[in-house]
Amino acid sequence: MDSSEHGSSVTSPGVAIGGTLPPGLTEEEAEEIQVELTKVDDEIQTLRQVLVAKERHAAELKRRLGISPLSEIKQNINKGWHDVQCSNAYLSASATLEDIGRSDAYKRTQETLSQAGQMTSAAFSTMGSAIRNRFGEMSSNFSMSHSLSMPAMRNSPSFKSFEDKVDNMKYKVMGRSNGEGDHSPTSNNAPF
Repeated sequence: MDSSEHGSSVTSPGVAIGGTLPPGLTEEEAEEIQVELTKVDDEIQTLRQVLVAKERHAAELKRRLGISPLSEIKQNINKGWHDVQCSNAYLSASATLEDIGRSDAYKRTQETLSQAGQMTSAAFSTMGSAIRNRFGEMSSNFSMSHSLSMPAMRNSPSFKSFEDKVDNMKYKVMGRSNGEGDHSPTSNNAPF
């Protein structure tokens, strides 16, 4: 075909919309590029088909060897973790963490946190014992055989004392909230 037959209205997929050629490109060059593009697109499609066939073949070989997708994932994770451990960033971070672990500031902080944990544990233990003792007192003072009603139990001195201590503890833990004054709950003899 002669390029003069096409004129300026070449409408092949490689030509810009509207039938005009890009600047500096002749119709012959555009046709050559279009032919080359078609060949490349065909090669891409062929390579995709080959890749799918190769993937199927690989899956069949793995199945015959007894390699499951789960074992592959596990192997990939192990390899990835090994690669991370060998990376410069991981090695640098590990060295920095080791230096921090040997520092005096870290050791002092660790000791302080350990002591705070022990003190907190002791406080909760004491609180638990106090609650257990109060419930023990209440149950010994009020047996079920007497059939005391709940209002009568709530008016008992043991229950009132327990209730005051719980309110005081709640106040200390939560602090002042909406509308509460600057004074703590009614009990001044709280265990804390």
